Amino acid sequence: MIEAGILSEDDKVELIEGVIVSVSPQGRKHSFVIQRLSAILYRLLDDARYAILPQLPLTLGDRNEPEPDLAVVPAEYAGSPTEHPSKASLVVEVAGDSLSKDRRIKASIYARFSIPEHWIVNLHDETVEVFRDPDPPKERYRTSLTFARGQELQSASVPEVKLAVDRLFA
Repeated sequence: MIEAGILSEDDKVELIEGVIVSVSPQGRKHSFVIQRLSAILYRLLDDARYAILPQLPLTLGDRNEPEPDLAVVPAEYAGSPTEHPSKASLVVEVAGDSLSKDRRIKASIYARFSIPEHWIVNLHDETVEVFRDPDPPKERYRTSLTFARGQELQSASVPEVKLAVDRLFA
């Protein structure tokens, strides 16, 4: 649609289940958490092994092109000038008002496309909801964990990522 001139690169939209959905503007806390988590990931991950994609599209089939707040993608799947990545090791959504949509709709899409780990940084409760072990036919994750302030989180799919939840909200 961008190439056809229907949308511009500045339009704040995602393709979800074949529907163009507008993306809400970010509040200060949302922006802060993305900035903080991005800095942590860039420090922890080797760019020869992983690409860190902040708010960039993933192409998941013909009907989905979500733009997670952050995605960690193996370097060999990082995309090209002509296509977006279609695989990720970890996707992160930072959620305030979008919490319900991220838990239901986006989690279902990520599980269907076998993304091994999906995090939701819950701005209301200051927790990180971690979803692992996707069940693609059922479009859900088999494992769900919640990490709160005072706890440390380690990614199962990207083991180099280990962080204290407090660092996201301080």
